[in-house]
Amino acid sequence: MIAIVGIIVIFVMVFGGYVSAGGKMDIIMHSLPHEMIIIGGAAAGAFMLGHDFATVKMTMKDLGKVVKGPKWKAADYRDLLALLFDLVRIARSNPVGLEEHVENPHGSSIFGRYPKIQHDHEAVDLICDTLRAASMNYDDPHQVEEVLDKRMEEAHHHALHSSHALQSVADAMPAIGIVAAVLGVIKTMASIDQPPSILGGMIGGALVGTFLGVFMAYGFIGPMASRIKAVVDEDAYFFQLIREVLVANLHRHPPNICIEVGRQNTPHHVRPSFAEVEEVLRGLKQENAA
Repeated sequence: MIAIVGIIVIFVMVFGGYVSAGGKMDIIMHSLPHEMIIIGGAAAGAFMLGHDFATVKMTMKDLGKVVKGPKWKAADYRDLLALLFDLVRIARSNPVGLEEHVENPHGSSIFGRYPKIQHDHEAVDLICDTLRAASMNYDDPHQVEEVLDKRMEEAHHHALHSSHALQSVADAMPAIGIVAAVLGVIKTMASIDQPPSILGGMIGGALVGTFLGVFMAYGFIGPMASRIKAVVDEDAYFFQLIREVLVANLHRHPPNICIEVGRQNTPHHVRPSFAEVEEVLRGLKQENAA
């Protein structure tokens, strides 16, 4: 929602200020379609030239993050702690019984309680692979921690591809705008025999290209790249929580302590309270005992 408000503010402040200062929109509106064809087309072509199809597809998909924001909300962090508590508890009391949940998480009754997490392949794979490795006696906390760090770093780097791709377009937009402006100047010079009133309009139209290039770069594309990066960084905390709980489990801390370690390493604005987590865990214990 705030992204939409930001777009409205940009348009109102820029064009409102221009009109209130006595500027006329006629020349901009007349030149806008032609300049957008040149600038937008060149930017799209350069974007496709500089990146593979997977990155282009990923970037188009990630544009939705500008409006939607982070995938994982506060309730999801609470659900993740509850899921990890159940899995750690079973791993301690019945390692054989854990296999059915780790080997087939999409058919697991425990994962099935949290469908949003269950349908995220990256989160499920991270949990199951780590628990599976621990069951195979690959349970040195320091080695597992190192493996998890490298895996999460690689996944985070991949998730930032679209942000980097958009930023490269934003960096190029002012120069592409100059290209459009130069083409406008060439057109103007070819009509040098026209009266000053016509030449003035043509020069103004050429300068619209420079304006659009800078305006799109710093008003839209650059901020969108920054927003996508911020959302990716925010969602990375979800996987950091998984890491903290599972490493604490390898240190043989009690399940409740493992969950508390994860809770305290969760960012404050999405961190469930201690009482809230205790209530959820108490409900799980009563359900399992029934």
